[in-house]
Amino acid sequence: MTWSTRRLAELAGTTVKSVRHYHAVGLLEEPGRAANGYKQYGTSHLVRLLQITRLRKLGMSLADIAEAGESDASYVEAVQALDARLADSIARQQAVRAELADLMVHSAGPDVPAGFEGVADSLTAADRAMITISGALHDDSGMRELHSIVADHQEADEDFNALAPDADDDTVSAVAAQMATVLRAIHERYPSTLTPPTAVGNREQAVREALNQAVTDLYNPAQLEVLRRAYRRAREDAEHGMRRADHD
Repeated sequence: MTWSTRRLAELAGTTVKSVRHYHAVGLLEEPGRAANGYKQYGTSHLVRLLQITRLRKLGMSLADIAEAGESDASYVEAVQALDARLADSIARQQAVRAELADLMVHSAGPDVPAGFEGVADSLTAADRAMITISGALHDDSGMRELHSIVADHQEADEDFNALAPDADDDTVSAVAAQMATVLRAIHERYPSTLTPPTAVGNREQAVREALNQAVTDLYNPAQLEVLRRAYRRAREDAEHGMRRADHD
């Protein structure tokens, strides 16, 4: 018994268009023709088309199917490669679902950086923006460390966040001294914060420029002065401590 293209497609649960495409890319052998010119498909064509259809449903590309051929060894290799890709895809999707779960649990908005949903309530809009931009500079380890820093030192930002743009010098100095103390503790617990991180690829300079611009855009003049004084004082104290350790 032989079948027409349409009947073959129906038997295999696919379409005439697909059958013709499989012919065009060399996956399905062309059948013989009757005297009237109509194609005559046999059992071997049906079996092959059912194989192709099954592999397509499993997610294998036409290129993979072609590379697999029809031998057991090549078929197993193709299936193993597909399984590895699916495992990677599942892992990525699970990571996305975990992030979505955090967003839903904490009702976090779109400006909350990934992984910071649990501390989102303590973050100002400026904090969120700076952390988001920092994500382009830090690797996963660096972002986890940044999360720990944010979680451990939320109280230190209260006076800084409340600082008025025209705050007097005494107020700026007091807040800067408080922040410098916190920064010293951070530097001691997280020594890596003393060394600027390196961005992946050739974008380090661009990311640093973006961070500098963000600081200028997001904080008022008094806050910028606090940051300048606090970071300078904390770094000087850290360098002094290292020199004293070396001397001892």
